[in-house]
Amino acid sequence: MKFVLFYHAFSSCWNNGNAHFTRGIARELAAAGHQVVVYEPADGWSLGNALQDGGHQAVAEVAALFPDVDVHRYDASLDLDRALDGADVVIVHEWNPPELIAQVGRRRRHGGRFVLLFHDTHHRAVTAPEEMARFDLSGFDGVLAFGEALRQIYLRLGWADRAFTWHEAADTALYRPQPETARRDDLVWIGNWGDGERAAELDEYLIRPVVALQIRAAIHGVRYTPEALRAIASAGIDYRGWLPAHRAPAAFATAHLTVHVPRGPYSRALPGIPTIRVFEALACGIPLVSAPWDDAEGLFPEGSYLRVRTGAEMTAALGALRSDPALVVSLTTIGLRSIAERHSCRHRAAELLGIVDGIHRPQSVAPRLEEVAS
Repeated sequence: MKFVLFYHAFSSCWNNGNAHFTRGIARELAAAGHQVVVYEPADGWSLGNALQDGGHQAVAEVAALFPDVDVHRYDASLDLDRALDGADVVIVHEWNPPELIAQVGRRRRHGGRFVLLFHDTHHRAVTAPEEMARFDLSGFDGVLAFGEALRQIYLRLGWADRAFTWHEAADTALYRPQPETARRDDLVWIGNWGDGERAAELDEYLIRPVVALQIRAAIHGVRYTPEALRAIASAGIDYRGWLPAHRAPAAFATAHLTVHVPRGPYSRALPGIPTIRVFEALACGIPLVSAPWDDAEGLFPEGSYLRVRTGAEMTAALGALRSDPALVVSLTTIGLRSIAERHSCRHRAAELLGIVDGIHRPQSVAPRLEEVAS
């Protein structure tokens, strides 16, 4: 099949946490023999910021890592009919302009023979519903929501007639343990400051525990305010700026442990949706301690990571990991098994193919339960 994917950034992951997953899905689809074509805007904010941040080499590395994925950068002259020609499945990400989303939907509605899916990997459905309501999804065959809570919102608000839960996952071709790498940090945290959505949480579950334990820590990420950078420096934490997603496994490999600090909208309003860092950390075999987050969908088996409720518990958990090698082995073993059995991009690519197949099959000819049982 021919897959055509419209993403606001594929070549760049600058403030674009979706890049890891979308690249991994493209890789797995191509590896399975499908044709994969990606369209990203030439003037996209993520790519522009990456290049401005000295990321020319990182962008070039992405192209080399995904040679079987055909990436096109488009401008206002995009010939949409040509882009969609021969497509079997088209996926449009929610960070695309409403105009593009509507145009693709119209082509599906007016005779397009492809399956058209809308991919939502953000919290705007609860934090900025007026923005999401602008999207005309009437021509779409369904929504791919990266959590059950988000799927339910689409159905409850009438934004879509059909929605599927499609969690993110780890691209295990890149995200894997690197035991040969020397560990120079006690703790590494990878994440963006963004709009301060987790400022208090980062202070309680990252900065204060580091100070209390006097451990060597490093932070990678972008959009940190001067105030945030001062707080990080005062804690003795090494701020290392933007880290391209495909280099994250090497960063994890240099540290003994990491933490998960979800943004407020996810932990409070969208339970069951982890950040991509959980999948990344477990796939890389690094022990993980999570700030309060409800695994409402039971994604990860007990013992995949440590859960804490307060900053004091975070400090205690980090201290325990530093002194208990058996605990470290147990966490990494269960975490790696969880990714291998349930949460790789290969699993998600298979789920996507199942979703497409289900859309292709009319409900009227679906087998009855008693026929399946027999």
